Amino acid sequence: MLDPVLLKTFVAVAETLSFTQAGIRLNLSQPTISQHIRKLEDAAGRNLVSRDTRAVALTDNGDAMLGFARTILAAQDQALSYFTGSAMRGRLRFGSADDLALTQLPGILRDFRQLYPQINLELTVNQSPVLLKRMQAGQLDLIFIKQDPGGGDGTLVRRDRMVWVGHRSVALDPALPVPVIAYQAPSISREYAIRSLEAIGRTWRITCNVREVNGVLAAARAGIGIAVFPQSLIPADLSQVAASHGLPELGDIDFVLLDNPRAPREPVDALVTAILSRPVH
Repeated sequence: MLDPVLLKTFVAVAETLSFTQAGIRLNLSQPTISQHIRKLEDAAGRNLVSRDTRAVALTDNGDAMLGFARTILAAQDQALSYFTGSAMRGRLRFGSADDLALTQLPGILRDFRQLYPQINLELTVNQSPVLLKRMQAGQLDLIFIKQDPGGGDGTLVRRDRMVWVGHRSVALDPALPVPVIAYQAPSISREYAIRSLEAIGRTWRITCNVREVNGVLAAARAGIGIAVFPQSLIPADLSQVAASHGLPELGDIDFVLLDNPRAPREPVDALVTAILSRPVH
């Protein structure tokens, strides 16, 4: 039996990679945090956290435990909400980057609406920079976006790698500009593409300007050019462009949750928990 109190402490340590910051988050002393982690490791019979004088990191077993812990805590919250009859009410304005709709996010939102039917969930889908500006302007309560690794505050959902993607029929002539399918600015994938090509002095041209992910997919499937995608989101009928084409590395990308500090906490925290409790890939 895994104690939810210990699991909550473990999640805080995993998300902050700091016993001190976990203690601040949970209003517990650092010795108490250490004691909780030891008890959980004893219960699991595995070493979950690697720690020395400089850094805290999860072991492979710790990574596995993090997924279980989030699922168990989310299920506990859902059960308490159901049986205590404390139905949450209100409005939750949620924004998501459009390519993240290719993940399990739609199913998570569907389950969330069934669990909290009295929360009016309003969904906005757009590019990450646009959503960030709207949240900062107080127009959104919670956003799920992509950003440069370590690029700001927020809760990290996962880290992915940006890659070049195209139809297998696309041929790239090294003597010609790279044909790029890109979102209209502002767009983080557009920035990654142009920044990386210019860094190696490779010429490029935009062969298709699109507003949303279905446009990117349609253009790529038609062989109009190549696009930039998170590696985990490549559709089955498209392929990662081989390194032999001489394209630059694009680097990593973070999927993060950011919330408006003025937003109602209960609905925001409930949706954050729902997203973190299920793998988004």
